[in-house]
Amino acid sequence: MSYVLIIHEVADYAAWKLVFDGAAEIRREAGERSYQVLRYEGDGNRIVHFSRWTSLEAARAFFESPRLVRIREEAGVKAPEFRYLEELEAGEL
Repeated sequence: MSYVLIIHEVADYAAWKLVFDGAAEIRREAGERSYQVLRYEGDGNRIVHFSRWTSLEAARAFFESPRLVRIREEAGVKAPEFRYLEELEAGEL
């Protein structure tokens, strides 16, 4: 499995969430299969987006595209940090 971990600050969570939800179809078409959105305790505008992708190549192509740069600007995203990850192991306890 391929995953992407993104940590970024947003200007306003509610405004960011509207743009994020509006991009659901283009994310799915690009290869995103599931996601989680988390926020830092005590900082409602510090967001963690963790998602599963069909491939790291698809994820990189999507997140590095000019279209996504514009969408991030529209959403008020500040200095996103991307980590592209491959699963080694999973389990439940």
